[in-house]
Amino acid sequence: MNDAAPGSTADGEAPGTSRRRSPFIAGAVGVVLAAFLVVLAVAEPGDSDEASSPLLGNPAPTVVSSVIDGGTFDLARRKGSWVVLNFFNSTCLPCIREHPELVRFAQDQASTEDPAELHTIVNDDSDAAVRSFFSANGGEWPKVRDDDGAIAVAFGVAKVPETWVIDPNGWVRLRVLGELTPGFLDKRLAELRTPATGSAP
Repeated sequence: MNDAAPGSTADGEAPGTSRRRSPFIAGAVGVVLAAFLVVLAVAEPGDSDEASSPLLGNPAPTVVSSVIDGGTFDLARRKGSWVVLNFFNSTCLPCIREHPELVRFAQDQASTEDPAELHTIVNDDSDAAVRSFFSANGGEWPKVRDDDGAIAVAFGVAKVPETWVIDPNGWVRLRVLGELTPGFLDKRLAELRTPATGSAP
């Protein structure tokens, strides 16, 4: 038996109350969402995010591919040098934001006695777009094609940017998810080079 009063719903509300309330609820949700997006837009990026991986402390995957401006990149032939691989796409906003930091890092490394090598791994992008980006924003290091995504799969890259450090013995030492913050790569590389804090596996 329905005990609701005439002209009311089973929960005691007058007909149409829920319908009148819905626009206000939707509006409130919209305001909260808009405020959240504004916070995200203006927030300063935090520290770079190191991440675990089954590859850490193990030999790096085999990487052999062509370079956009000519030649071949073979990671196994880079033994003897510290190698930084940066997975990149020219339309990726965090990639764009971190690029000046990579340019500075490469310039600083070039002036050291034992420079780390920086290589861009191009993720789902065209040669023309990559050339145009680097022409406009600087960066003289090699840009390695990953046309079939095999390199990204081998390293388990979920999305760009992502940065990996390989030591002179060919072992994976560091994985960084997302945008590199100023000075982070320099600091971690220096720590990895120091036997007390970054001894080989």
